[in-house]
Amino acid sequence: MAYETPTIQGQLFEDKTFSFPIRVYYEDTDAGGIVYYANYLKFAERARTEYLRHFGLDQISMLKEKGIGFVVRECHISYKSPAKLDDALNITCKATELKSVSLKMEQKLYRGDTVLAEIEITLVFLSLATMRPTKIPDEIADLLR
Repeated sequence: MAYETPTIQGQLFEDKTFSFPIRVYYEDTDAGGIVYYANYLKFAERARTEYLRHFGLDQISMLKEKGIGFVVRECHISYKSPAKLDDALNITCKATELKSVSLKMEQKLYRGDTVLAEIEITLVFLSLATMRPTKIPDEIADLLR
C-alpha cells in the first residue's frame, strides 16, 4: 500500500501574502528549548516551497524536466524574538520585486501576532546546464505578479 504525504495547506490573502503553518519540534531546538537560529531559514524555505506549490509550480518537474529553478542569491534575516519548543508558527511569503531573472521576497515568522523574525531574500532563476541566471518563463512570472 502506497503512503501519500499529507498536504499542509497554506493560505493566500488578498494582498498576495501567503501564510504557512509550522509547529516547532524538539529537533528544531537547542538544549534550552529555543529554536536554533539556522532553523528559521529552514522554516522559511518550506514556506517558499509551499508558496510556489500553491501557484501550481512543481519544482521537481522544473529541475528534472527543464533543468531550471530558483536558487537563493542573497538573504538578510533579523531575529526579533525566540521561537520555542511546541510553538505554532505562521510563516508569510510575499513577492516584493520581480525582475527578468530574479524574485525578491519578504518573509516573516509569527507566533500569534508577534513577529519573531523578518527575512528579505533574493532568488535567482538558474539554468542547471550553464549554472547561470536565465529568464523566468513568462507563465511563471505571470503567476508571481
